[in-house]
Amino acid sequence: MKMREAAKLTNIGKLLERRGKELLGSSYKDPISSFSDFQEFSVSNLEFYWKIILEEMNISFSVSPECILRETPLHPGGQWLPGACFNPAENCLSLIGNRSLSDVVVITRDEGDGEAPVTKLALEELRSAVWRVAYAIDTLGLKKGSAIAIDMPMDVNSVVIYLAVVIAGYMVVSIADSFAPNEISTRLVISKAKAIFTQDFISRGGKKLPLYSKVIDAQSPIAIVIPNRSSTSSIKLRDGDISWHEFLERVDESKKFEYIGVELPAEAFTNILFSSGTTGEPKAIPWTTTTPLKAAADGWSHLNIGKGDVVAWPTNLGWMMGPFLIYCTLLNGATMALHNGSPLGSGFAKFVQDAKVTMLGVVPSIVRTWKSTNCTAGYDWSAICRFASTGEASGVDESLWLMGRAHYKPVIEICGGTEIGGGFIAGSLLQPQSLSAFSTAAMGCSLFIIGEDGSPRPSDVPGIGELALGPLLLGASSTLLNADHYGVYFKGMPVWNGKVLRRHGDVFERTSRGYYRAHGRADDTMNLGGVKVSSVEIEKVCNAVAETILETAAIGVPPPGGGPDKLVIAVVFKDSEGSKHNLNSLKFSFNSALQKKLNPLFKVSHIVALPSLPRTATNKVMRRVLRHQFSQIGSKL
Repeated sequence: MKMREAAKLTNIGKLLERRGKELLGSSYKDPISSFSDFQEFSVSNLEFYWKIILEEMNISFSVSPECILRETPLHPGGQWLPGACFNPAENCLSLIGNRSLSDVVVITRDEGDGEAPVTKLALEELRSAVWRVAYAIDTLGLKKGSAIAIDMPMDVNSVVIYLAVVIAGYMVVSIADSFAPNEISTRLVISKAKAIFTQDFISRGGKKLPLYSKVIDAQSPIAIVIPNRSSTSSIKLRDGDISWHEFLERVDESKKFEYIGVELPAEAFTNILFSSGTTGEPKAIPWTTTTPLKAAADGWSHLNIGKGDVVAWPTNLGWMMGPFLIYCTLLNGATMALHNGSPLGSGFAKFVQDAKVTMLGVVPSIVRTWKSTNCTAGYDWSAICRFASTGEASGVDESLWLMGRAHYKPVIEICGGTEIGGGFIAGSLLQPQSLSAFSTAAMGCSLFIIGEDGSPRPSDVPGIGELALGPLLLGASSTLLNADHYGVYFKGMPVWNGKVLRRHGDVFERTSRGYYRAHGRADDTMNLGGVKVSSVEIEKVCNAVAETILETAAIGVPPPGGGPDKLVIAVVFKDSEGSKHNLNSLKFSFNSALQKKLNPLFKVSHIVALPSLPRTATNKVMRRVLRHQFSQIGSKL
């Protein structure tokens, strides 16, 4: 099929074919030629654009909004959907468009069950499961709006629990199942969680990884404990905790009454997620009722997700891509494909084949592993129509290799943030794509590259600098639980057309051909394998590894050929003979400590011994200076 004909069949293409002249006037030609004009329209006509998109996605409001956007000096990001009441989880389970109760909405398989058929869950079955858990949650006696944590792998049970918490009017606290007890505890304390759903252990590669014991060590509130499918006997629970079986028995299974979703105002919190800040404590970012609409809209517009699609994206509810996957599939009438196991081996590759995945989301580090192990060989991925890549900067070689697994279907790059609920920059099926680059600002979003003088560069001029966003973003955060939101995102930012721009923190380059490339973080956080972490968090761990260490500086260094940051640790020893220390042994100790205390995926690539760290006049470590120095030796890392 020719590109222009295929473009007309995309979600945006079909919209423009119907209403292009109405929206863009006589300048409208066709979906490809006029895509950039439509993106500009989505920014200059925010109310009209979002009204159209919410209609296209069949979003149902129990109380209609007074307007789409109300601009006010008190809210730099505006007030979105003021007066509206709705429940995003209830919308996920509704008969949107031409969806029926028999439509398959989840396809799943557990690791090790590769020879068994995939399990399919129809909308009717998902509804019943969510309603039952929602009724059971109500028996806990918690006040509506209370925070309820989920620390589990992303499987059918965790998706059901997530939707049940939201539909019942509570607030999900997202915690990654890889976190150590102190990281779990930090998130429980910040969010003031009143209960937590977890699992006894996780099965990965034939190993049993404890989870419930970590939750106990974190001194969690009451825990509801789901057994792993391979559990042979029930584990002893802490006093007051509840087994999954006992929890579900609180609701008579024969009573399959619909749970009427709690009507939530647009500004209500539905999910607390966390993103590393520069102070060492993770930023607690509330998703409101409107944030799922942003996630779903990105899926609709940039990833072209709709009825008939089967979407797989290895992730976890502890990261924004977990909730993003739920909403961008279910709110768009698509099917979610969940592989309960490691995505790094042939078991996942076979699941993609057997589930007939049409859109596969990845982070580049996963692709790099597939490429090095060739674990996808022999599996038929021909059902894939497109890939999506996010989480970290991708490399050209890996992207080209990935395309080759599915007859060179395109890779749509998308970059965003937890505090946005989706992307601010992306690719599009209606534009020529460049490997490992972005072709457009996200729909409804305006981008600015800040020049050396602190002012935004002209939008059509090549250059590199810190990226800023137009402040009016549907679904974006307007508050933080444990930090000054205005100070983090707006203070000190330039004003453009009377509006203060929103800080994001990434360095981006606009090329002479009009594409964008990511160049890592501008502040003191870094991206390691798709996980944002602050330098301070890493340094706290490294400083305590050996008595001989005076101080450390953790730096994320982008490799010359592209890809995720490499972690380099600058070490200052207490004695002047520090350079004689065995740095290889120290690197092993750093890795052991980081993987135990922060994240098992973190890995130190290089250690550099320095006599002292560069500092500002106010004694702040100048990590940007170190990043520049280490970038010069990037090829040796």
